[in-house]
Amino acid sequence: MARSYNGKILHVDLTNGEFRVEEPGEGFYRKYMGGSALAMHYLLKEIPPAADPLGPENVLVLALSVLTGAAISGQSRMTAAAKSPLTGAIGDSQGGGFFPAELKFAGFDAIVIKGKAEKPVYLWINDGRYELRDASHLWGAITGEAEATIKEELGDDKVEVLQIGPAGEAAVRFAGIFSMSNRANGRTGMGAVMGSKKLKAVAVRGKKRPKVADKAGLSQLAKWGVDNLDDSDIAGLAKYGTAETTGSNQTSGTLPTYNFNSGVFDHWESIDGTTMYDTVLRGAAEGKQDRIGRDTCYACTVRCKRVVEITKGPYQVDPHYGGPEYETTSTFGNYCAIDDLPAICKANEICNKYGMDTISCGATISWAFEAFNEGKLTLEDTDGLDLTWGNAESMVKLTEKIAKRDGFGDILAEGSERAARKIGRGTEAYLITFKGQEAPAHMPRVKRSLAIIYATNPFGADHQSHEHDPAIEKDFEYYTERLALLGFSEEQEPRSLSDEKIRFTVASQRMYSAMDSLNLCQFVYGPAWQLYGPADMVELVKTVTGWEDVSLDELQRVGERRLNMMRTFNAREGLDRKDDVLPQKLFKPLKGGVSDGWKLERDEIESALDKYFEFCGWDVKTGNPTRAKLEELDLGWVADQLGMDG
Repeated sequence: MARSYNGKILHVDLTNGEFRVEEPGEGFYRKYMGGSALAMHYLLKEIPPAADPLGPENVLVLALSVLTGAAISGQSRMTAAAKSPLTGAIGDSQGGGFFPAELKFAGFDAIVIKGKAEKPVYLWINDGRYELRDASHLWGAITGEAEATIKEELGDDKVEVLQIGPAGEAAVRFAGIFSMSNRANGRTGMGAVMGSKKLKAVAVRGKKRPKVADKAGLSQLAKWGVDNLDDSDIAGLAKYGTAETTGSNQTSGTLPTYNFNSGVFDHWESIDGTTMYDTVLRGAAEGKQDRIGRDTCYACTVRCKRVVEITKGPYQVDPHYGGPEYETTSTFGNYCAIDDLPAICKANEICNKYGMDTISCGATISWAFEAFNEGKLTLEDTDGLDLTWGNAESMVKLTEKIAKRDGFGDILAEGSERAARKIGRGTEAYLITFKGQEAPAHMPRVKRSLAIIYATNPFGADHQSHEHDPAIEKDFEYYTERLALLGFSEEQEPRSLSDEKIRFTVASQRMYSAMDSLNLCQFVYGPAWQLYGPADMVELVKTVTGWEDVSLDELQRVGERRLNMMRTFNAREGLDRKDDVLPQKLFKPLKGGVSDGWKLERDEIESALDKYFEFCGWDVKTGNPTRAKLEELDLGWVADQLGMDG
């Protein structure tokens, strides 16, 4: 076994039930590091142009990194990537838990899945052995039931199960892939791709821990994280979850409310992280929530995952399905002007049971709420559901209707952009989509660089694809030392889109892109406020792999390589700068609070996009990578595949 990685990629052809094990050399792992960049290598090679995202010619890659399985916080993550059925562009999603580490222990660094099974199957991998098993009896089962059945069949409760729910089976376009019934590769519809292949689940069990080059060094780095967690910027996140940020977003006017018409929500305290901690986390009534209301991922000391249990009232919630993150409390909460925390937790439970991305689901519902409140949808359209702002009961019912593709839910299961095209009546004006993907709960009218990333990001709006503006604006003094490693030494003006702000946007995007290839948790590792900084990431790669000459520049290069491969994939599918557009809503002023009246200006955005493409080294007119840039990144084969001129 190679140091820190298995050196084995499992290829599965579901059409004929055949397997092939590829054994790439060290250069392959050094070039891509794993995760998202590694997945792009296979997607560009294996998916034919213009492939149907829900057809057998699409390829689904589940990829780990050279760091996965090391005994340190924030490394047990996995990339799921394919052509997206939601956007028609590249699809990419990250998820955590225990499955990623267990897959590494089972002997493989990635699984490349192609074709379509004749009937439902699941893939069973056990210490390097693999087989397909019948899953007909599991088809239609919610995630918790399917997971329990698979573990019982295999006779081992320590088996980790990655699966789709009924939403993925029914091709809900924002269906996700789930492990532990609550850890999600949620975005871009990867669950629908898996469902189209009749692959219900992947079950793994392994006992081979990866070798580490410097065990003592890794232990020291891990201990540093434990010792410094309570004094770090993520201490509150660990205790109160990501919804801890609800209050700060309210204060800065960046809390999307009424489907992005306002940046403030008067009832935000009812749904924030501290309220969740005090009221609905498992064990809260007995003061035991720190012990049984917070879950973790493999080897992680942070324990930020929420475990909600509600046993009384109209919205009872099973703790097996976890609890909502900030994006979820926002999309089902302030997006829809809903302040009923148990109802939000119930919507989260439904998404985890049926296997749906909470961001796209909640945002699609908020689009429907606005259309209803503006008189563009009627009770006849909504199956009698009253979508007046704040109606929690209708929100919960609509979530389940989407999961089951029932009535009006069948239209919304296509995503808000397709739904708007189908319904018409001017409902397109209420969209908050980028390349067809709904926006996460962060406000581009205030954090201006988000507008650039949301527009240009290859797989649509994503809040975890770069460092947000405050790091180089009002919070710069706290992160000066870390940001200096990326080449930044001057604080920028709030809401500016200066050349230096755009340069920062590009540099931090490459850093986050590298983390998605190293499969590192972006709450634990990052360029600014996270527990571990850029220098720690370099040290971690050295310690685990033994590649002593690894540098921050090399990691940034891996991130840049991934982004260029993604943009090239999209170019092959006919996407270019014309698709890097913002919804018209963002050019209208916000209402209420400190961000009242703030909006984006088209000329400013277009100028910033010019500068962004220039800093990326891409063609400014098309927004696409050039052959020269691809050659520079050792991606000449990609340029050759596309027939690009020299």
